[in-house]
Parts: sequence; C-alpha cells; structure tokens
Amino acid sequence: MHLQDITKELSLDTIRKGFGEGLKQLGETNNKVVALCADLTGSTNMNFFADAFPDRFFEVGVAEQNLVTVGSGLASMGFVPFVSSYAAFSPGRNWEQIRTTICLNNQPVKIIGSHAGLSVGPDGATHQMLEDIALMRALPNMVVVVPCDKNEAHKATVALAGDKRPGYLRLAREEVPNITTDKTPFEIGKAYVYDEGQDITIIATGTMTYIALKAAANLYKDGVDVEVIHCPTIKPLDSETILKSVKKTGAVITCEEAQISGGLGGAIAELLGENHPVPLRRIGVKDSFGESGTPEELFEHFGLTTKHIEMAAHDLMKLLGRT
Repeated sequence: MHLQDITKELSLDTIRKGFGEGLKQLGETNNKVVALCADLTGSTNMNFFADAFPDRFFEVGVAEQNLVTVGSGLASMGFVPFVSSYAAFSPGRNWEQIRTTICLNNQPVKIIGSHAGLSVGPDGATHQMLEDIALMRALPNMVVVVPCDKNEAHKATVALAGDKRPGYLRLAREEVPNITTDKTPFEIGKAYVYDEGQDITIIATGTMTYIALKAAANLYKDGVDVEVIHCPTIKPLDSETILKSVKKTGAVITCEEAQISGGLGGAIAELLGENHPVPLRRIGVKDSFGESGTPEELFEHFGLTTKHIEMAAHDLMKLLGRT
C-alpha cells in the first residue's frame, strides 16, 4: 500500500476539490459528461467544469427535485450527468425523485452530496447531513462512495463516470490531510488494508480514516496491534476483504462521520451478523442531530476522535481477555 507516513506533516486540501478537478478532467476526455447544479456551483467545486465547458453545464437553481429529474432525463439520452448540491438538500430534500426517476429506472446519474457530516461546523444541525449514507445505501441499484481525501475523490469521480449504475459521492467541506497519493489504488467496491495488525480490525470511511490511522499509531505504542481498513465504497461492500481481516482479529471498530444506524456501522453489523459475529463497537453519531460548533468541538462532543477510538479498542481488548 502506497500511503504517506501518517506521522509526518501532510498537505491539506478539501475533498470536494478532488471532485471538481476530476470532473473537469472527465469533461476534457468525454463529451457525454454533463454537469448540473442547484445554485451551489462554487461551493461544490463544480465551477471547475462549468467554467471550462459552459455548453455542458446547467444551473437549475434552488430546485433539487428538478435537479435529479433532469439528470435522469439526460442519462436516458446517453449522457453521463453529474448533479451537485449540499447533501442536506440532495439527497436530503429530493430522495423520492432519486428513488423514482433514477434508481427505479437504473439511470447512471452521479449524485454529489457535498458539505456532508459534522465538519460543516457552525452551520448547525440543518446543514450537517448525517443520514445520507443510510438513505442512499437503502436504494436498489445505488453505489455509495465516501472518499477520504482530495486524491481519492478525484479517482472516485472518474471511476463513477465509467460505472453504469446510479452513484452517490459524499464530500466533506473542510480541508483534510492527503493520506493517499496518485499511486494509491482505488476501485469501486474495494476496501483496502492501510495498516496491518492482529488484535482488532478498525474499519473507517471518509474523513475518519485519517483519525483511525492516528489512533492505530497510538494504540501500537500501548501494545494494541490494530488493523486499519479504509472502506471508501459503502455499497457494494467489500465483504471478502473485511471478513478476512475480522476472522484474523476477532473484534471490530467502525468509524464514520455519520449516523451509525444504516451507515457504515450498520452495514458492517449486518455483514458480521450474517457471516461471522464478533464483538463490535461503532464510532459515529448515535441517534442524534448535529449542533453548531467548530469541527473539532463537534468531533469531541459526538465521540469521533482518536481518544474515543482508543477507548473502544481498550474496551474490546479487556472484553476479549487480551490485556
């Protein structure tokens, strides 16, 4: 695995910038790629594409239901539509239209939900979309991707364009460390072991992968050898990679900047319950709406820090009699 050393100072970028750059690249190589936005072109970084290809960009205004319906129509005519808004509005406001016009007809529309999770910060609960992974994972035919940094978001955008299924790409707002490089592999439907270990499997997605890797480094110093799996594709889930690790370690922690019910934590709980039940701890938001605050304050308040991952790991080690 070609990962940058987590102990070194890493460059910072927004995940959405990777999407914007990836979409612009697609525009240069595929004239069937079109883009639509609901009055948030700059915020979602769709302006990269809009400025370069104005004839293939459509501003639909504050009309998220129309956004995805028009996207479905364009897909039915052979185009590859990317539709972007804040995740609180798409899929938050237009889920029924996504279900009926895109998924039911299996149209390959790529839905971009930006500014997802707690890291939206001071905007508060109305804009901190925490339920989107669950909403989109439940839809038949829908692919759900949650990249961890700018580089992976770029690769995911390009990969989704070549996928014939409907797709959802979840993007955070704030800058995050670039833990992957241009050479780090990405494939829809694949999870990756970023740090090998024997004692506990930590499965993380999106912004939480970096935090999980930092926790793993701290735990190693405490004598706990964890294996960190980055799971950028929530659906379809890479059951083979996950179960192989879990059968080795016998315990699991999941980490996500979202509701654990129906999100990554829910998906892993379902997989383990049906195939290999082991002790499980889920790090994420637990049946609560967000609040206004800085991202750091919110991650601490809702228990999404390295400290909370380490506490969960020590709890599992004690439960399993390994301390």
